[in-house]
Amino acid sequence: MTLSLYLVVIIIVAVLVLTLLLAGKGDEGYQNAAKKNTVNLSIIYIVVILISFIAVGVYIKFVN
Repeated sequence: MTLSLYLVVIIIVAVLVLTLLLAGKGDEGYQNAAKKNTVNLSIIYIVVILISFIAVGVYIKFVN
């Protein structure tokens, strides 16, 4: 179970870093739009991470 949790966290962090790296590339017009997109994606990641932790906690509470 611990290994699975670590793998999920590593994947989430890797995807977040790669998304931020890709958002910084592009032409000048894209740069302005990318800021808004990056903020939106960051909010989505934060919400998904929180929901994932809650789901793991509920799973642990009711399975054990």
